[in-house]
Amino acid sequence: MGKGRFRVRTGVSNWAIAVGVAATLLLTGLSGQHSATGLDLLGYVLLTAGGLALAAGRRAPVLVLAVTGLCAVGYQAAGFDVPAVAYLFAVYAAMRAGHRAITVAASVTVLAALPLAALVSGLRDTGEAFAQARSALEIAWLIAAGAAGEALRQAERRADEAERTREETARRRADEERLHIARELHDSLTHQISVIKVQSEAAVHVARKRGEQVPEALLAILEAGREAARELRATLEALRDDDTTPPNGLDHILELVERVGKSGLAATLTIEGQRHDVPAAVGRTAYRIVQESLTNIARHAAATTASVRIDYRPDALALRVDDDGRARPDTAPEPGIGLLGMRERVTALGGHLRAAPRSEGGFTVQAELPVERAPAS
Repeated sequence: MGKGRFRVRTGVSNWAIAVGVAATLLLTGLSGQHSATGLDLLGYVLLTAGGLALAAGRRAPVLVLAVTGLCAVGYQAAGFDVPAVAYLFAVYAAMRAGHRAITVAASVTVLAALPLAALVSGLRDTGEAFAQARSALEIAWLIAAGAAGEALRQAERRADEAERTREETARRRADEERLHIARELHDSLTHQISVIKVQSEAAVHVARKRGEQVPEALLAILEAGREAARELRATLEALRDDDTTPPNGLDHILELVERVGKSGLAATLTIEGQRHDVPAAVGRTAYRIVQESLTNIARHAAATTASVRIDYRPDALALRVDDDGRARPDTAPEPGIGLLGMRERVTALGGHLRAAPRSEGGFTVQAELPVERAPAS
């Protein structure tokens, strides 16, 4: 968003400079004694075109350099003794863009062509001394414009290097913080999850050994413990390896729905649209939204059914999780930690989240995550 506003401001600034230079050149040309002949009209056109060409100075500096140089030579040959102001701006832009050799070669050509154009039009018949002084002044202005462009290019290059250095420092500190978080998570959570997993496995083993039926709730606890251990391990690896081994994503949602179904909640998964690859961050966020939604349904909704719908759109991934629980349209949802976490994840990706009771009863969670797809080759 910020880059878009910057491009707009830069475009407006370029056009303002171009219009201002074109107006200055045209007014200077009109101040001379000229008739409405075809040659004079051509001179006015070249004066205007040379100034307006500066609007494309950032996008095509070499082309603008050529156009403004030709226009300057052209209106000199047409009898307009107007300084090549637009060409000076073009030299500055081309040097700033790093086209030093082309700028020097073009400037030498233009400096050689301007006196010839002036002689053709009869502008320089006032003496050799005047011609030499004017040529020296033109060379000085060209050197000044080129030096200014080169100086700004060097300053921008040093600023970019300083920015890269800051980014590398910040990235290194982030890596160190990830390792610290990984160690803290390992120390604080691994033991507790392992205890839950071991105790549930022992309880299932004892029940089966006695020939008793294992309660579905106990099996769900056992599976949840195993899944929590897998996710914790994946999260720790992601923190250590900077997302080289990302956690669960879209491909794991079916397993999530099936696992929830074993706990007694009739859950279904529907996939619509033409499936395509999505960024890892979008896949992880989609999984977390579905996971948190189904967890809330199982814990708080008193629902019997839940449906998960994934819609692959050309520029977005849409999710919807519905249940038939006790939520009603006249009851506002409580902003719990899970809901706030989902909203933060979606907002971070530039998407939208809606979580509210349904008109027919139950609750719905809808999310739309933008997806930038590579153009087809």
